[in-house]
Amino acid sequence: MDINLTSKLFLYLIVVISAVFHEYFHGWAAFRMGDSTAKDAGRLTLNPLKHMDPFGTVLIPLLLLFFAGGFIGWAKPVPYNPFNLRDRKYGSTKVALAGPLANFAIALIFGLAIRFLPITGSLREIFFEIGYINVFLAFFNLIPIPPLDGSKLLMDLMPRSQVLRFLEQSLVGMFIALALAMMFLPYLASWTYYFITGIL
Repeated sequence: MDINLTSKLFLYLIVVISAVFHEYFHGWAAFRMGDSTAKDAGRLTLNPLKHMDPFGTVLIPLLLLFFAGGFIGWAKPVPYNPFNLRDRKYGSTKVALAGPLANFAIALIFGLAIRFLPITGSLREIFFEIGYINVFLAFFNLIPIPPLDGSKLLMDLMPRSQVLRFLEQSLVGMFIALALAMMFLPYLASWTYYFITGIL
């Protein structure tokens, strides 16, 4: 198998697994606060097949990896019922933050391992890729445009405007988010990961 192809498939695997962890922790946070919707739907699992989204987990990341030289992806959103949460005021915010925080936690684990452990060669490269991708995914999901997690945080802070409703109900918001991600997030993710690992 071509080395370049192997590298791209490995990056794709990291994106998928990272997106699965992201969604799992949304469901876990909701479950811990009293809502069993994700568990009842069979989504409180790390099984990738339960979280695959044809558009966000398959089509978009593969197209970007093979034809644009970049990556991004997301999994099928985990369902939850905000009315079941014990914390009615901040519960939805906590659920929304759980996914990006899980990605940041993964990035910290692998990034600090690079910085403080004697890891070299291919293993160091693998750790770097895992950490960087998770930083990127965390920031991507915090973009305040529906259906990303950042929009849920924004909606908790302000009334849902007609613009937000429109973006939530169409694919326009996702294409805007993808454009913003490709233009700005590589720089933000790179500097953030430099702060963690000391490697630019």
